[in-house]
Amino acid sequence: METVTSKDGTTIAFDRLGSGPPVVLVCGGSVDRMADGAIAQELASDFTVFNYDRRGRGDSGDTLPYAIDREVEDIEAVIGAAGGSAFLWGSSSGAVLALIAAESVPVTKLALWEPPFVPEGVPRPPEDQVSQYETMIAEGRRGDAVEYFMTKVIGMPPEVVAGARTQPWWAATEALAHTLAYDARIMGDYTIPKDLAASVKVPTMVIAGGADFPWMRQTAETLAAALPDGQVRILEGQGHDVDPGVLAPVLSEFFNA
Repeated sequence: METVTSKDGTTIAFDRLGSGPPVVLVCGGSVDRMADGAIAQELASDFTVFNYDRRGRGDSGDTLPYAIDREVEDIEAVIGAAGGSAFLWGSSSGAVLALIAAESVPVTKLALWEPPFVPEGVPRPPEDQVSQYETMIAEGRRGDAVEYFMTKVIGMPPEVVAGARTQPWWAATEALAHTLAYDARIMGDYTIPKDLAASVKVPTMVIAGGADFPWMRQTAETLAAALPDGQVRILEGQGHDVDPGVLAPVLSEFFNA
């Protein structure tokens, strides 16, 4: 593990793997860099991979108050450690953060795995997500915050979540519960941000799984069309929890092109 200091003084931890052109990985919501460990290993044969903990997660610090701009500065700091420019990949809400960052940080190519923007006509998560999380965290109800995310945002059945609360990994998920409000801020109202997309000039690939919610494919296609240099790729048979062995060759092909 290595560290770099972000602009506001926050320590950001990362793992450096492999050799070759640098690629920075941005994890999604409710996880830390360990969630990207397998894809990091897959990419390390072709790239120098920088797999970092977003602020508030794992081995990174968490200077308050939270601001999306600070997370963008964290990415910029990691890119600085990578030599000053890099490919950037983000997963889920981390893909949205990567899209926001690509507007201003030195990114050469951008790849996004299933940014969960919701098309028109599809029900959206509750508008008061941020306040709900912040209230529950302030009251020490971390488990309730995770349950709210799983049921109200992801849409998992309550009985499945009730079972999840008995699993050994639940404590680790609760430890990250305060960051749910961070990702909710990043997602905003879940509308596909066509104006933001239009300002991202670097070559960008938006990837979705063919076995996920059908609207994920629609979102990927709409977002890619809004990007000046965008393309879409559908990985048939893949859901949101994508197989790294399927995803990595697609990323390698795109970054190396």
